[in-house]
Amino acid sequence: MEDIMDDQKNGSLGETIRTIAVAVLIAVVFRSFAFQPFNIPSESMVPTLLVGDYLFVSKYAYGYSRHSLPFSPPLFHGRLLEKPVERGDVAVFKLPRDGRTDYIKRIIGLPGDKIQMIDSVLYINGEAVKREHVDDYENGDPNVSVRRAAQYKETLPNGISYMTLDLYGATDADNTPVFEVPAGYYFAMGDNRDNSADSRLPMSRGVGLVPAENLVGRAEIITFSTDGNARLWEIWKWFGAMRFSRFFTSIS
Repeated sequence: MEDIMDDQKNGSLGETIRTIAVAVLIAVVFRSFAFQPFNIPSESMVPTLLVGDYLFVSKYAYGYSRHSLPFSPPLFHGRLLEKPVERGDVAVFKLPRDGRTDYIKRIIGLPGDKIQMIDSVLYINGEAVKREHVDDYENGDPNVSVRRAAQYKETLPNGISYMTLDLYGATDADNTPVFEVPAGYYFAMGDNRDNSADSRLPMSRGVGLVPAENLVGRAEIITFSTDGNARLWEIWKWFGAMRFSRFFTSIS
């Protein structure tokens, strides 16, 4: 009788281990090849993305590189099943100087482009990008330090429009030399133009140009958002801290 009970226990334990192993495998495959969750820790993409936003990034949007896999193992170089990046995409990529840190910015420059900022105006291939001043950005969210800022609707040559912020007027990043984007690289910028370390700054201080291999995926949808006004144990505050209007909104 004891032997039978021991066999049943061992069988139950083995089944539990197999179930966990299958679940982990499915999660790894889903994360590596379909969608990966990310959260927003900084204000470089305000107003498009806020600190406390949780989103899904499509891993298949640009094909796959070693950075598509957990811990970026050096199994191969380049991209497999590579697909084109669209100007204006909000993309997650590995920071070029360390190959580990995840950054999220908007892709502004494609291979072959010439990018420049002149007096806060973006120029692509010598042409000023359409920039329309709209109502100031105002936010009382406790998790966003920007309370009020000049806001502009920027429209890229391919028709993609989005909002940008101008916090301080002219800065070093608002007047730049011409950046020529070589083959196999992209030029990325944050929508919060005066509070974004991006391709306008050299790799030592910002991002520099982004190698195609470093792209992780395209940001698709905000699934959940909280303003940070409730700690984990403050269950009674959870409801009030949620930004319900941002749940399941597409990212553009």
